[in-house]
Amino acid sequence: MATQHVQRMSRLMARTLREDPADAETLSHRLLVRAGYVRRSSAGVWTWLPLGKRVLDNVSRIVREEMDAIGAQEVLLPALLPKEPYEVSGRWTEYGDLLFRLRDRKGAEYLLGPTHEEIFTLVVKDQCTSYKDLPVMLYQIQTKYRDEARPRSGVLRGREFQMKDSYSFDVSEEGLAESYALHRAAYQRIFTRLGLDHRIVSAVSGAMGGSASEEFLAPAAAGEDTFVDCPACDYAANTEAVTFVPDPAAAEAGAEHPAPEEIPTPDTPTIETLAAHLGVPASATLKNLLVKVDGEITAVGVPGDRDVDLGKLGEHLAPAVVELVTAEDFVDRPDLVRGYVGPQGLDKVPYIADPRVAPGTSWVTGANRADTHARNVVCGRDFEVDRYLDVVVVQPGDPCPRCGAGLRLDRAIEIGHIFQLGRKYADAFGLDVLGREGKPVRVTMGSYGIGVSRAVAALAEQTADERGLSWPAEVAPADVHVVAAGKAVQLGLAESAATALAESGLRVLLDDRAGLSPGVKLTDAELIGVPWILVAGRRSADSVVELQHRATGAREELPLDEALDRLRAAR
Repeated sequence: MATQHVQRMSRLMARTLREDPADAETLSHRLLVRAGYVRRSSAGVWTWLPLGKRVLDNVSRIVREEMDAIGAQEVLLPALLPKEPYEVSGRWTEYGDLLFRLRDRKGAEYLLGPTHEEIFTLVVKDQCTSYKDLPVMLYQIQTKYRDEARPRSGVLRGREFQMKDSYSFDVSEEGLAESYALHRAAYQRIFTRLGLDHRIVSAVSGAMGGSASEEFLAPAAAGEDTFVDCPACDYAANTEAVTFVPDPAAAEAGAEHPAPEEIPTPDTPTIETLAAHLGVPASATLKNLLVKVDGEITAVGVPGDRDVDLGKLGEHLAPAVVELVTAEDFVDRPDLVRGYVGPQGLDKVPYIADPRVAPGTSWVTGANRADTHARNVVCGRDFEVDRYLDVVVVQPGDPCPRCGAGLRLDRAIEIGHIFQLGRKYADAFGLDVLGREGKPVRVTMGSYGIGVSRAVAALAEQTADERGLSWPAEVAPADVHVVAAGKAVQLGLAESAATALAESGLRVLLDDRAGLSPGVKLTDAELIGVPWILVAGRRSADSVVELQHRATGAREELPLDEALDRLRAAR
């Protein structure tokens, strides 16, 4: 086994901090900065210092090994991309403010790539002309750019980030399914090797397009994704992908309902005030939210005890732009009475409803007149729904779409996403190959992403404790952190131990810094989070050291030779 280089902390660019950075919001943000792994360059842009770069490279290495193992080929595409392909696909507009856009000195427009479906499609169109050239899977690990409105949580949500994106190209749906399955299995191996606790959940495709879509989520308190899982079956999904299965009995489609009746309800512009005024549960009321879909005012109806999930609504209506109405939107619309909108009698306003607003259900809702509501307003009798979409915010206990048991909710970090894109981009760019019958065949695609820098933060979130970081062995910046907790005798023993371990092929971080107390060095060792800490301390004259396992905190004093053997065996 090749001898490794001993990294001396006296020469290492890694200044640890005793206090949390003032702007840190999450555990990973605090610890990666305090332990000297990253430093902020500007809002959402981070410098990876030597320790952080080692971890980042280890994550990339594992990703590469598993991608190569399924036959994917690595390429490197430019990050600076021309506008034209993204105009063809429509994403120059769809991405909106998330795109970094720029012009060269001649006035030509470019963008910094957020993702590369268009460019990969053009590469394959240039290189592959026959079905014999397919299937092919290509990937890259590259810096991506998105102009986040509120970059936050350190490297979890930045404007510049490292990502592995890969793409499969097949001539049949069966081939696409096989490529998708290969990536899915590879992702499971990657995240297992990284030491990430993860869940595979059903998801929506969003701006990526396509049909089948799954996310790989790392449960963590700092997660920005909410997902559900079922305790009674194996169902799991991002909340935006959860679907509601209506209960046919609940609709009472054949029931007789009284005629609609308008009732005075002064000062009740909210569901809460209305329900209290009438003495009815909020679930008996119909909430009607007004939004603009590509500028057109649209009403969205949900039961009064539920809220509209605007993210879910946006995913359903993509690529249309969805935004809330403002006070100015009511100025020229006397038919829309703020706080008292009802679906009955709405003129030229499309009406979207959650499936819970089923035909035959009766509601208390706005009467389209100030200080007035109407009861006994029946869906299908008094108003029609133009389109049903599952758009409510999911709540704990909502029925599982698969078995009906109550769902659980949890927070997680999205670390991977896989899509069966189909022919969206092949259609846009005319990606055909000559088929077996000598006729052109349209290629079908898959897209598969892993957040490489985000995986580092997710690992920090999941494995850190009150003392600091605690890296799994495969991604740690070193195998052993050797600490000279004293002066000449301790330093000499620490040097000998570090050299012996390096000659055995272990990666060693040696704290040889002068002028620091043993307490400061040991605190830094726990903060940095290497899997094993070997301390040359008070019994160094007898060649006895302390060996600590960082993750469990277990400590043991033993002769140096025995400690070295144990570390070699644990590698």
